[in-house]
Amino acid sequence: MSAKFFCCLILLIHGIQSVVGQLSVDFYRFSCPAVDSIVFETMKKLANESNVVAPSTLRLFFHDCFIEGCDASIMISSTPNNTAERDLPENNIAQNAFDAIIQVKKAVERACPRVVSCADIIAMAARDAVRLLGGPNWEVPKGRLDGLVSRAVRARGKVPGANTNVSQLIDIFAALNLSMLDLVVLSGAHTVGFSHCDQFTNRLYNFSSTTKTDPALNTAFASALEQRCPAGGNPNDFQAFDIITPFNFDNQYFRNLKVGQGLLFSDQDLVRNNFTAELVNRFALSQDIFFSNFIVSMVRLGNVGVKSNSGQGNVRRDCTAFNPAAPH
Repeated sequence: MSAKFFCCLILLIHGIQSVVGQLSVDFYRFSCPAVDSIVFETMKKLANESNVVAPSTLRLFFHDCFIEGCDASIMISSTPNNTAERDLPENNIAQNAFDAIIQVKKAVERACPRVVSCADIIAMAARDAVRLLGGPNWEVPKGRLDGLVSRAVRARGKVPGANTNVSQLIDIFAALNLSMLDLVVLSGAHTVGFSHCDQFTNRLYNFSSTTKTDPALNTAFASALEQRCPAGGNPNDFQAFDIITPFNFDNQYFRNLKVGQGLLFSDQDLVRNNFTAELVNRFALSQDIFFSNFIVSMVRLGNVGVKSNSGQGNVRRDCTAFNPAAPH
C-alpha cells in the first residue's frame, strides 16, 4: 500500500466517521463573537508563565470527555457529601490545568456573562494548548452544556491507565464510539507532557514474575529511566513522555514507539497490534498525516456525551461548582 493511498484512506475513514451532531463552530457568533480570541489570548498568557499549562490542559480535556462526556464534570470540586471525579486517582492532573480553565472562564465572563459553558471553554483551551505547543489549529464546534453529575465512583474503569493493554484500549475507545484510528491518533498527544515515576517503574523493576524489565523497552532508554526514577525513589518525580522534544507538539511520539521508547506500557503496546502498529508507522513517517487526523479525532472526541438541553446541563457560573438550585 503506497504512502499516498494510505494517507487518503485514513482521511477518508475519518471523514466518514466524523459527525459533529448538534454542535456548531458558530454557536456563539452573536452571543459572544470574540470567545475564541479571548480563550486563546488568556491561554497564551498562562502558557508563557508556566510550561505545564498547555500539556496539562490538553490532558484535562481528554479525561473530562472519557468519564461523563465532554461536560466539564471533571472541574467540579469535591464536597463532604460527594467525592467528585477529579479526585479519582487516575485523574492525577496538574492543578495548573484546573487553574487555567478557571482563569479563562473569568476572562470570558467579563465579556459575555453566563453565556459560554465551561465544557466549551475546555474544548477551546485544549485546541489552543496544541497550537501553542506548535501543533495544528482548528475550529472547535461549540454548544455543549455543563453536566449536572460528577462522582468519582462513576469514573472507575473509564479512563485508560498506564498499564492498559492495546486490546483494553480498543474496548475503552469503542465504548465512546471512537475507532482504533482515533485511539492511535489521540495517543499521539503523549508527544507532550510528563508522567510520574510510579506510572511506569513497574516496567523497570517488577515487570513480571520472570522478567525484571519490560523487554519492549529500549535498553538505553530503560537505563536513563532508572537514573531518573531509581527503585524506592520518590514516586512523584516525573519524566517527559517524549525525551526528544518534550514541549513540541509533533510526531516524535510515534518515532519513539518504533524504537522502544514509549514511556508507559499503554504507549508501547500500540506496536503489538498489527493495525495500530501500521498506523504508528505511518504517523512516524508523516507529521502532516498525523496533524490532519489529530484535528478530526479531537472533534470526534469533543462530541462524546455532549449535553445539549436543560434537563442534561446548564452554563455554570463557576466551573468548579454546580449552579445553586433555583428557588421554587
